[in-house]
Amino acid sequence: MPTSTSLRKFKRERFIGRYLANPAVAALDRVGIRSKLVSELETTGAKTGLPRRVPVTATFDDDGAWVICQHGQRAGWARNIAADPQVRIRRGDRWYTGTAEFVPDDDVVARARTFADGRIMRSAVAWTVRALETDPVSVRITFTS
Repeated sequence: MPTSTSLRKFKRERFIGRYLANPAVAALDRVGIRSKLVSELETTGAKTGLPRRVPVTATFDDDGAWVICQHGQRAGWARNIAADPQVRIRRGDRWYTGTAEFVPDDDVVARARTFADGRIMRSAVAWTVRALETDPVSVRITFTS
């Protein structure tokens, strides 16, 4: 059961993401400015059945990608994955199709360190995840095509 402090933190983070950070990333993306650290995750809306896109930080390997859902099952895209695990994730200009799965036993902080190169960037990413998280869970996306 979430504490009132974590619920307030979640609501604050959701507001910042929904109305400030995510629209800013989307606007930059529309004009062709993309960061190596930002990928785009497309899920199918659990209620609407419509495609839903959200910027995420991911690390890729030959078979798939890892994403951290900082707010666990409270996040909208996590609820979408729970309803339909078929997703697409974009890296640069290329889209990958895959199946997403929550990995609750994964060490989120250690996983976050794999998202960046270099000691300073790894530490910065891990610190950011700890600062923003309320109920983090790792998500494994296994490519299907």
